[in-house]
Amino acid sequence: MKPALIAIPVILLLAAVSVFTGVGSLAAADDGRGWFLVVESRLPRTLALMLAGAGLAVSGMIMQMLARNRFVEPSTAGTAESAALGMLLAVLIAPNLPVAGKMVCAALTALAGTALFLQILRRIPLRSALMVPLIGLMLGGVVNAITTFIAYRYDLMQSMGAWMSGDFSVVLRGRYELLWIGLALTLVAYATAARFTVIGMGEAIARNVGLNYDRVVALGLAIVSMVTATIVATVGMIPFLGLVVPNIVSLIMGDNLRRTLPVVAVSGAGLVLACDIVGRLLIAPYEIPVGTVMGVIGSLIFLQLLLSRRSHAG
Repeated sequence: MKPALIAIPVILLLAAVSVFTGVGSLAAADDGRGWFLVVESRLPRTLALMLAGAGLAVSGMIMQMLARNRFVEPSTAGTAESAALGMLLAVLIAPNLPVAGKMVCAALTALAGTALFLQILRRIPLRSALMVPLIGLMLGGVVNAITTFIAYRYDLMQSMGAWMSGDFSVVLRGRYELLWIGLALTLVAYATAARFTVIGMGEAIARNVGLNYDRVVALGLAIVSMVTATIVATVGMIPFLGLVVPNIVSLIMGDNLRRTLPVVAVSGAGLVLACDIVGRLLIAPYEIPVGTVMGVIGSLIFLQLLLSRRSHAG
């Protein structure tokens, strides 16, 4: 827990910087508009960043345990693309459905896409760990192609872009509260962390110690799907976050989820806050979406992890 205790002051500092970073001035407002800006926009945005970062990082860790592969996370297993497909179908079939209803549709398709990914892994002999993310990326590409075709056919390309961009500029009070579901699911994951740790050792070991393997896998899939769906429905997907953070934490602290899960959650929140601050400052008064900043940073770290794994294998 010591790394988590060390990270908490850093998170609080980043949160304070996030609240006071932006185009609108807080100090010069004497008529209450500064406080209104903080309550209605800056604070909800900061909370949304922290909730999304923690949820995606924990989801990535769970997926890596379920697939027993370090290169798996929602954006490399077709989960995010499946959630976007569910959002699109909800918009087409029931356009007046509230956001919570669309999120449920996204969760169901994300659950189906992730389960399909795991079934494919079971049926294909994998000689290299690097094949697993490649299969996930191909599956995500197929789902994304289907989603793009439907979106283009019904003139919904702009909506699809919003679901995959990871943009927090539209977050206001009343438009991010679904992300608290992700926090509740993160607490559930922590309560069952020991089971996910055993699952990561393999199905045979899990069954030998008396663990209900299928039930734990179903719980993990439900957590990952719900968290991904809430984030896609609210702010859009943030790529590679669930891959980078769990890998770095595991290198430092090992694979005991009971010990590492709080650090993963806090680190994910901090990384998203840092990326958002960078995106707001680089071309101020305009801003770069968090998903774009994290995509650049995450892809570079992903390549480094792949190359290091290949060098060790050689």
